Amino acid sequence: MAKSKMQEVVDGIYVEPVPITVGDEVKLKYKGILATAGAKSIYLHTGYGFDQWTDVQDIKMKKGRDGSWSASLVVNNPTRLNFCFHDGADHWDNNYGRNWSYDIHDGELTD
Repeated sequence: MAKSKMQEVVDGIYVEPVPITVGDEVKLKYKGILATAGAKSIYLHTGYGFDQWTDVQDIKMKKGRDGSWSASLVVNNPTRLNFCFHDGADHWDNNYGRNWSYDIHDGELTD
């Protein structure tokens, strides 16, 4: 399966590559509500798993000239990548409580 360029998931959320395979460096770009509201900093809040998140971390995003924010991480867990965003001042963009999630592929090709 060929991987795509940066894909807009929903208004202002972009992910690359898609699909995600263990070992990939995943790049996320954010132009959502926190960015348009003028946040001074934005963090990518991420973890792995299905019912409960593990390996949870906050990654400080970098602001781009176009007003977007970006961060990247290397996916090292073969379950599901989950993420949302916050500004460090208790304002969250979490997809209305659903977050964003991507199943992670193991790289095996199937027939």
